[in-house]
Amino acid sequence: MTAPASLPARHRMGAALLVLALGGVQAAPLPGYYPYQSGTRWTYTSGEMQVVGPAVVHRGVTVTPVSHLYGGTTYSQDLLELRADGSVWLRGVNTGGRLAWFSVPLTVYPPGPLHPGMAWSSANTAMTLRSKVTGMSALKLPSGTFNALTIRTDTTVKGRVTTQTTYFVPTLGIVRYQTADGSVIDLQR
Repeated sequence: MTAPASLPARHRMGAALLVLALGGVQAAPLPGYYPYQSGTRWTYTSGEMQVVGPAVVHRGVTVTPVSHLYGGTTYSQDLLELRADGSVWLRGVNTGGRLAWFSVPLTVYPPGPLHPGMAWSSANTAMTLRSKVTGMSALKLPSGTFNALTIRTDTTVKGRVTTQTTYFVPTLGIVRYQTADGSVIDLQR
């Protein structure tokens, strides 16, 4: 779909951007939409720091490790597969030196851009994830003011369901999350 040629150039550009934003055109993966470049760091009000490491090959799959640290000590590490279509998959979790590798990975994010109403799910023998973009939220946090996508994720493990809400800003990452127990944790920097 293209903007009518009869529109002035500045309006054609705006119309084209609107069509893309509404998902009328299937676009190529958006570089950096999910910010998992090596060296990226996030520090949260809980004291947690998340650090993206360089990609490595594990069991024949290229994965990007995201370490979760408290006080400089790594407590766990997510192994993410960043696919060519722009989607992000959880391939494994390393906790206390023990790796839980998922032969059937879990979808963390589908190809972007995300939009309200979008939903995705995946499952393996260990767990099921169901996520939905429930809307947009205006947030004023220690790290800045953001318009964030609100994502509700239900995780089922051994029949027990827990729910977490994340507030995601494209190219920046998660700026707030609310855990299953109701704790709210904000991005500091």
